[in-house]
Formats: sequence, structure tokens, C-alpha cells
Amino acid sequence: MTSAPSPSRIVVVDALPAATVERLRALLPPGFTLEAPATRDLADLHALLAGADFLISGQREVDAALLRAAPKARLLHKWGVGVDNFDLDAARAQGIAVARTTGSNAVPVAEYALALTLALLRNLASAHARLSQGEWRGLNAARPALLLSGKTVGIVGFGAIGQTLARLLAGFGCRILYNKTRPLPAAEEAAKGVAYASLDTILAEADVVSLHCPLTPQTRGLIDAAALRRMKPTAILVNVARGGVVVESDLVEALREGVILGAAMDVYETEPVPPDHPLLRLDNVVVTPHIAALSADTFEPTVRRMFANIARHAAGEPIPETDRVG
Repeated sequence: MTSAPSPSRIVVVDALPAATVERLRALLPPGFTLEAPATRDLADLHALLAGADFLISGQREVDAALLRAAPKARLLHKWGVGVDNFDLDAARAQGIAVARTTGSNAVPVAEYALALTLALLRNLASAHARLSQGEWRGLNAARPALLLSGKTVGIVGFGAIGQTLARLLAGFGCRILYNKTRPLPAAEEAAKGVAYASLDTILAEADVVSLHCPLTPQTRGLIDAAALRRMKPTAILVNVARGGVVVESDLVEALREGVILGAAMDVYETEPVPPDHPLLRLDNVVVTPHIAALSADTFEPTVRRMFANIARHAAGEPIPETDRVG
């Protein structure tokens, strides 16, 4: 009698709460098991990697050393879109395919960027903090509350997230400029109500500069001291892309000196962000811990799509071209 084949093992390299692991297991296709470390300790992770057939990572760095600890791995899947935390050369050298869920977080991240923009313009975080401390104040003379309606918004990076943000902004009557490697056809720009502009034009004219570009050698340090000085002193910067796109030391100096009005950040050069980071001490900043993509509404469809890609690869079937990397 032939025994049933052993199930394929999926390991999520990010530390996850037990409840999240159980939610993931409930969505597994037949023939797979799933494990994840309970802490960020490398020893906990390495104990799981040796027998892993498939790897999933959201935010954790997947470097050559981590991949070597998983000699059986056949596929590395991003839980999301940006693969800048993957050593793609090391994966390729080890014969590990790479995939992602392109566009799956477009709506939650775009909504979050809009929420951060409104929170910063209307001083929501500082108002909440003051009232929580028993202080009843209306106007803040140092930083007046501003409307988003009618403002010029510059979207740097115009993929699925940037285009979704543009659609959400349409209801605010904003003038929307965008920048990407290749401009859209004129008819598509007209349909979306946007206009292509150079980065210099966006920095000079936008009241809100919202970053949605991937982290690449070309975009690393894109927003530095010189770029910040080209922005209007009444403008704000919103970053839900990747921390490395902004030179944080330059941003801190610009915020302290009033070069720009404020910034809203969900991503940082180093994550988790150090508790003594100066960005966390400024009153013209809204900061959150890299949670823009998290939404209970999109958890199940994103995970099902990710597991479907893994199941296809396990069966020797091609992963859809939109989700393949390289």
C-alpha cells in the first residue's frame, strides 16, 4: 500500500501572533502546512527553515543567509508587492522562484495615504493628544488646519496604488500631478483626471507630495535635502512607499527648520523604527508603524491569491505573469 505524500511546508518568515497563524491555516489549500516564528529571534526562524518548501515574507529581510538556511525552498512569495526586502540575486542563484500579489494592497494603501494626508493637514494627531491630556484648545497658531480640497497633489510613482489614490482624490477637487518612468497616453490621463509632471515640477508646485514609488537604486534617497528645499514651505510630504526613498536625517532637519510644513510617515529607513528616532519627537509629523497595507477586508482575498500561486508552483503550473518577479 502506497503511503500518501507528505504535505508541502510553507514557512512565513515574519514573526506572527498565534491568532494570525491560525487564520492563515484556515485558508490553506489541501496538501500544505504552515508555520511562522513567534518572535523575531533568528533562532526561532532557522528552526523552521530547514524543512521549508515555500517561503512567505511581508516585511522581514530575506537575504542570502536566510535563503541558505532553507535549502529545500522552491518559491519565495511576497505578502504584498514591493520586493526590495528580497535578495533577488541570491534567490536566483539558489534556483528559488519569486512571486508577489501585485495590486492586492492598492486600495488599503491608497486609503491610508489619504487618511495620513487629512490627519496631517487638519492636525488630528496633535488635537487628539492635547485633548487626551485634558487640554481644550481650538486654533493652533503655529500650525493652522488646512483643507485638502482644491489643493495640488503630486503623486510620485503611479502604479496601482498611485492610480487608486488619484481616483480617491477626485472627490476633493484636487489638481493631480503624477510622475512615473513612462507617462500615460493622453487619453488615459484625461480619463483619470491627472497630468504628467517632472519630479522638479511636482516638488515646486504640489501642496501634498505623496510617495508611491518602489525602492530601487534610482529612487533610494530620492527625497533629500535638495528635493525638500524645492518644495513649498506650506507643503507636506506623505510616505507610504519605502523608508529608503527619503533621507530621514534631511527630512528631520527640514521639519525642524520649517523648510516644509509637515510629514506623515508609515515607513522608515530602519524598521522597527528606533524609539529614540527624532521623527517621533516632532509635532509636525504623523507617524505609524508600517501598517498601511493592513486591512481585515483584504486579508482573505490576498492570502487566497498568494496560496493559489504557491499551489500552482507546487503542481508545476505557471504563476500568472502579473505576479511573477523576474
